[in-house]
Amino acid sequence: MEQRLRVLLSAEQVLGDLRRYFGIGMPPGGVPFTGSRLEHLAGGGDRPEVADRFTAEDLIAVQTLSVTVPASVALDILEGPLGVRLSGLLHVIPRDIDMVEAEVSDLAPGSPAARAWQLLEDQPDVGWVIAGKLLARKRPRLLPVYDRVVRCALGHPRPSFWLALHAALRVDDRALQRQLLTLRQAAGVPETVSALRVCDVAVWMRHRAEEHACPR
Repeated sequence: MEQRLRVLLSAEQVLGDLRRYFGIGMPPGGVPFTGSRLEHLAGGGDRPEVADRFTAEDLIAVQTLSVTVPASVALDILEGPLGVRLSGLLHVIPRDIDMVEAEVSDLAPGSPAARAWQLLEDQPDVGWVIAGKLLARKRPRLLPVYDRVVRCALGHPRPSFWLALHAALRVDDRALQRQLLTLRQAAGVPETVSALRVCDVAVWMRHRAEEHACPR
């Protein structure tokens, strides 16, 4: 994964991709990608007063990434026992660290983050993509967006994408993490956008531009 990421992040089009996605320097009438609002909508899903519970704003935020939480599951998250269980897990998932700084135990199978992902993934008509996007909204610095396009670009490593990405970011004295921060600054992307989100957008935009027929 590390080598593939290096290739994608070093493409000459990456800065333009990031600016286009986040609507930076666009001509009058230009529209950024809706996903550019994932982290910022309503002040963000990880702001202290809501960091440990899902809100209706979070459910709307993931719609900017072209997914919708089924209504029955949404109600259970907002008003039912599912929301209570998720809040208990969110409470012990670190909020103020980047993935590169995390311990393996924060991301490994059986961790609170992995248990929250599994709990969401197991809900009717949710699945792994929506589960991951919901958690990326709540912990944007720690947990990445991982969808079918990113999986097509970077593969499906075992035991988990999280651990593989964590390892890749730490190689060579965190060279990829530094590269992501440099890209963020060079593109003019706000510092409130996490390095993980810069990574996801850069990979997604490049792979999509190459017109790969990603399996569903």
